[in-house]
This record gives sequence, structure tokens and C-alpha cells, in this order.
Amino acid sequence: MKIIHIIPGSGGSFYCGNCLRDSKYYDALRKLGHDAVKIPMYLPLFSDEHDLDHIPVFYGAVSIYLKQLFPFFRNAPDWFDRMLNSKPMLKFAANRAGSTRAKGLEEMTISMLMGEHGQQREELERMTHWLAGHYKPDVIHLSNALLLGLDHKLKEELRVPVICSLQDEDVWVDIMTEPNREKVWGLMAEKSRYVDVFVSVSDYYTKVSIDSMKLDENKVKTLPIGIDPSDYTFINASEKPRSIGFISRMCYENGPDILVDAFILLKKKKAFSDVRLVLTGGYTGDDLGFLKDIKKKIRQNNLETDVEFHERFEGNGRKEFFSKVSVISVPVRKGEAFGIYIAEAMASGIPVVQPALGAFPEIVKASNGGTVYPENSPESLAGALETVLNDKDMLSNFSISGRKSTEVKFNINILAREIVDIYSSVCQPG
Repeated sequence: MKIIHIIPGSGGSFYCGNCLRDSKYYDALRKLGHDAVKIPMYLPLFSDEHDLDHIPVFYGAVSIYLKQLFPFFRNAPDWFDRMLNSKPMLKFAANRAGSTRAKGLEEMTISMLMGEHGQQREELERMTHWLAGHYKPDVIHLSNALLLGLDHKLKEELRVPVICSLQDEDVWVDIMTEPNREKVWGLMAEKSRYVDVFVSVSDYYTKVSIDSMKLDENKVKTLPIGIDPSDYTFINASEKPRSIGFISRMCYENGPDILVDAFILLKKKKAFSDVRLVLTGGYTGDDLGFLKDIKKKIRQNNLETDVEFHERFEGNGRKEFFSKVSVISVPVRKGEAFGIYIAEAMASGIPVVQPALGAFPEIVKASNGGTVYPENSPESLAGALETVLNDKDMLSNFSISGRKSTEVKFNINILAREIVDIYSSVCQPG
């Protein structure tokens, strides 16, 4: 089967869960013998990605931003567009402030969802023409519902079914100002009629999506995020030095400051003098002031030697991070639809300690690979971490159960077969 995955990139500036999710499906589908191709949008997917050099980045972030903001750029010569869409320029843009921020990009989001009637219609024509000429797929898979502006044109021109994943669209949309928020949800609901099947990453988020986008529940399947357990080295957490890890983009929404405050509370107790904190996941220009405040607080509490900012979060750098920590917490302020870092941590034998928000209770219950705490505050998190870190038997049980769950429930090699079944169910025979 020929499968196109259209994926918005992060440029490798931070740990991008959606990019990882889609790339792991891509790897698993190819392992099954399917002809899968990743098509990046806005920014390159990862900083160390070399297998996409022959595929252009469509809807280059710099170019479409300038054209949306300043109409005279819409008549710029082709060479100027090529320069703005070059991978070095896009990687540079990925590290600047605002490249992944919803506020300030409401008009562009609306225009993108308008598809062939939006300001980016020429880019949609370019993508459709390129796909038709280079790679006629059997099915197209959109990474998230914010890309639904593509579906009508692609479906009409290429005459293939369209699948759309659902994960954390609400994080982007719900911080928009009104009436933009209502308009974006309305456009996604309108465009959803061109999608054959939606695939949500958790039962929690299936309900959120059906309610927010007014979806036909018969068109929505739930399929959790998966990883390949063989890619991760299992070490029982009870056998490692006590160390707390954070892995995600280091921004306010993901709560690294909550974890740092909880760590400070723990370190005031003599029984935790040995415990360290390791943070990784990268950041954008928007996050620099927030990170500066976190580092200042660490200095003020004389904890510089107990806290490490692990710079490398891709490839082997991430594996090195997992080898250093014995428990992980990413206290996302409003919860999350899943969080692929949970599956990655559990595959490495690392228990998770998460707030009882979003899909976290659902995942922890299904895996028995950690625990949730009731209130997303430093005090509540510190109490949960204290309980887990003080009990070697609990650490060991969570570690073993979490790893087993990634081999059975969150195994990408099993889940990829299920996604192929979904593709097959909407593809015309022959």
C-alpha cells in the first residue's frame, strides 16, 4: 500500500511528540512492507533528519507567514520563495520566537483551514501537483485536524481516501481569542466531512474531539500512541540512582517550573539529599524568559549541582537521558491527549508520575507504569514523587509493568497493523 503522511515539523528545536508519533508509524509501516512517505509542512521534522532531502517542505513557515502578513510578498519571484523555504532558513526560523505559537497566528490558521479559498491556495496547488507527479498514494494520512484545509483538494484531485489523526488540537485552538476560536472549531467541523476516518490517540481525546468538532462518532477510532520496545534499553528503575526526569518542550504549558518547585521541596528533606533532577526537551525563542526564571530559582536554592539541563534530546541523546533517570514527570498544566514521552519512558523501565488530567489517568491505569496525583501543584507532585522514590518495590513493579505494557498495548508494530486495517477499510479494492 502507498501511504502519504503529511506532518507539520518542529525543525528539531524541541521535543515534538506529534512528529515522533508520526515518524514511528512511518518506520513501522515500512517494516511491514508498505510504501510510506513523510511529507513535511511548515518546518523540517527533525534537526538530524537526512532521509527527506529529496522531498520539499511544503507551506514553508517563513514564506506563508510573510505572505499572510504582507500581501505584496505574494507576488515575490520564485527564487525569493526558494530562499525562504530552504531548509537552513527554516531551521533558523524554528528557533525563533513565535514559530509554534497559536497567539498571533489566528488569521493564518483560519486561512489554512479555508484550503483552496485561503491565502495559501497556490501552495496547496503546488503540493497537490507534486504528489500527483511524484507519488500517487492509495491513502493520505493528515497528522492533525488543523490540516483539514488540505483534505477537500487532495481528495478531489488525487481521488484517494483521507485519514486524519486527532491529538491536542485543543491546546492550539483554545488559547485563541474569540471569535477566532469559535471560527477555527467551526471550520474544522465543516472540513471534517471530507475525512473518511479520524484516529484519536486516547478515549479521553476521542470524546473531546467529538464534542469540539461535532464529529460523527462512527467516523472516529481510538488507537493509542506506540513505540518500538526494541529501540529502548530496559533498566529496572529500582536499580538506578534516584533521579527525576523531565522530557518535553520546556515551556510554561508543560509545567517544568512545577517540577522544579516540587524538587526544591523534596531537597529540603535530608532523606532526598541524593536525588537529582534532569531536564531535557529543547525550547523556542518564546521560552527563553521562562527558562531564565527557572534557572534563577535553581541558583537561589543552591541546587545547581543537583540539576542538569540535558541538551541532546534526539536519537542517542534521548537514550542517554533515559539511562540517567529513575522516574519521570511532565506536569502539563491542562493535561494532554496522550504524551509519547510516557511510552518512551515506560519502555526504558522508568515509572511516570503525572497529574490526573487529560488522558494521563487512562494511560497510567492501562499500563500500571506509574501513578497520578490529584492537584497539579508543586506540593501534590512532591508528595507523589516522595512516595514513589521511597519505595523500591513500588519502583520495581511500576518499571516492570510499564515495560510490559509497551510490548503489548503500546507496541507500534502491533498498532501499525491496526492502522493498516483502517486504511484498507476505506480503500477501494484493486
